[in-house]
Amino acid sequence: MLRTLLVYAVLLLLLLVLGPPLILWSLIVGNTDTLYSVGIFSARIALRLAGVRLIVTGTEKIPAGKAVVFMANHQSNCDPPAVAAVLPPVLIMAKKEFFRIPIMGTGMRMRGFIPVDRSSRERAFQAVDEAVASLKAGHSFLVFPEGTRSSTGRLQHFKRGVFVMAIKAGVPIVPISVSGANKIMHRGGFRIHPGPVRITFHDPIPTAGCSVAERSRVAQQVRQAVIEGLLPEERPLGPHED
Repeated sequence: MLRTLLVYAVLLLLLLVLGPPLILWSLIVGNTDTLYSVGIFSARIALRLAGVRLIVTGTEKIPAGKAVVFMANHQSNCDPPAVAAVLPPVLIMAKKEFFRIPIMGTGMRMRGFIPVDRSSRERAFQAVDEAVASLKAGHSFLVFPEGTRSSTGRLQHFKRGVFVMAIKAGVPIVPISVSGANKIMHRGGFRIHPGPVRITFHDPIPTAGCSVAERSRVAQQVRQAVIEGLLPEERPLGPHED
């Protein structure tokens, strides 16, 4: 418990002390690169303080010099900082509630992160369109196609919107398997447990030339790749339709 309190205390301190001046600096210089770099640095500090050891394989499979959509399974709140910490600069699609957090939400919007409102189909489509425009402008994205954390650690059903996004932008998808994160933070709890998290990058799956009607086929390819990097107890119990 002391470790958990320390992590949250350090993150809160970094947010309050560094957040406002970094936001102001970003407004002055007209870019958010420093803000993003400090955010990723803070995530790495938090992971280290939490005793989370990242075991990363397959980074050589990340396409160089082009926008891609990184798609990872979602086991816990540990996933986004852990995966983002080992990626080149990315934008993130996250649930709208995160954007309501003072200071952090402002920085996320300034950077170009996109809020997702799962309660409104219209706003969800709008978020996809915004992401397509950003991808075409050369920005990569990190998304979690399950849409929410798994309560059991097993892979869940994939939502279609992120696949439509990648297909419309014509960018490759890089599947990512996150294994062990469910043991770091359990859904519904805030306590952090030390341990290893394995992050495996798989071969890119092209979407150029695909139509939106092919989204289920693309989703199944991504899903199968993600499953290959999971432990047996993290794999789905039966077939799922995407």
